[in-house]
Amino acid sequence: MDMPTTHRTPARAAATGDDTTGDDRDRKVFIKTYGCQMNVYDSQRMADALAADGYAATERMEDADLVLLNTCHIREKAAEKVYSELGRIRDLKTERALEGKTLTIGVTGCVAQAEGKEIIRRAPAVDLVVGPQTYHRLPDVLARVRGGARVVETDYAIEDKFEHLPAPKKAVVAKRGVTAFLTVQEGCDKFCTFCVVPYTRGSEVSRPVEQIVAEAERLAAAGVREVTLLGQNVNAWHGQGPDGKAWGLGRLLFRLAEIPGIARLRYTTSHPRDMDDELIAAHGDLETLMPYLHLPVQAGSDRILKAMNRKHAASDYLRLIERIRAARPDIALSGDFIVGFPGETDADFEDTLRLVREVGYASAFSFKYSPRPGTPGAEMDGHVAEQVKDERLQRLQALLVDQQQAFTVSMVGRTMPVLIEKPGRQAGQRVGRSPWLQPVIVDEKAGGIGDIIDVRIMEAGFNSLHAVPA
Repeated sequence: MDMPTTHRTPARAAATGDDTTGDDRDRKVFIKTYGCQMNVYDSQRMADALAADGYAATERMEDADLVLLNTCHIREKAAEKVYSELGRIRDLKTERALEGKTLTIGVTGCVAQAEGKEIIRRAPAVDLVVGPQTYHRLPDVLARVRGGARVVETDYAIEDKFEHLPAPKKAVVAKRGVTAFLTVQEGCDKFCTFCVVPYTRGSEVSRPVEQIVAEAERLAAAGVREVTLLGQNVNAWHGQGPDGKAWGLGRLLFRLAEIPGIARLRYTTSHPRDMDDELIAAHGDLETLMPYLHLPVQAGSDRILKAMNRKHAASDYLRLIERIRAARPDIALSGDFIVGFPGETDADFEDTLRLVREVGYASAFSFKYSPRPGTPGAEMDGHVAEQVKDERLQRLQALLVDQQQAFTVSMVGRTMPVLIEKPGRQAGQRVGRSPWLQPVIVDEKAGGIGDIIDVRIMEAGFNSLHAVPA
């Protein structure tokens, strides 16, 4: 899955006050989110559940009565980073105790799922540990904590958590902006040998069409213009349709495009094995579907792809790219790459560079391989020296940066529709997104937040474009 840098994502819900009395109305929650877009979405849904339980949001950890770390297990030493953060929060909890006050600390997400009991053992200040499939139970877990228990809730829930989560209030969704994430699929059945997702998120589960459409309609009613569908393998989604049959992602995208107010659709993260004909055709036929696709390949060597259990060859991936580009010639491609997987030789790495040159990426995420306990890759022979991995990563990233810059510069002089998302960093500016997901800076007089305006690109920076109204 696409892994951006760590996010600090405070819950943005407000307490309803309907079912709380006295001091309960003053409870505050701070959520710190690590990792991928699915964790950002999960943090928002946890905030919704806690708002219904009487917790208001705070953007300051120091003001919180409840601190939740929503963790990611993909990055190297992810668990150790969580323990380090817990040490700092423990000191805050001690200060509160000296003042006669209580601070509740919880760990959620994939590290929680993988190391639930170990977290409780190593971090006595932690009151609750909740996995990604059980966060809809947070209000019940907190009630048990208030009763004096330390709770680990990491079983894979039998019930559908999305049916039990309260719908966020319209005002809450509106505060989150004009773009939104919507999880449609969770878990993974691929079992790539480097990946912990099947062990922390479970097997692939697809939400039904009606449930997804209802959530998308709520987002649209609150002013959301662009929705990004999320899943560990989002294009493996096969949810039940209103006709009782399993739908594919392409058909779902067409249904969501019918919702008034939804002007743009995206999805991430995809697996090459799940790009079917219907979905490829949607890229050419559905104007609402943006011309940007994150399609990780991980390596360009067939030998390494086999060791990773990717179950496709480099040639399969390249043929797939040809088909996608035939359907949508202006599509921009993004990918994930791992260098230094066990057994990777110089020749294998050169195969990866060759594939990158052949595809031409608009953006990409690249990492050194790091073993994850419990995954087959961690037990393989032939681990690559760190110095070699460092050198390979630098070479790969230099190539990817050159491609990204070339793509960005190619935008200069073009006219394109831009969705205005938020104020800019400087007074008088607005920031929007191009169809290819690039930040575009325009004058605030060009349009209001939520507007889609035509602009002409005048200048390309390293990570953004500067434009004027067309």
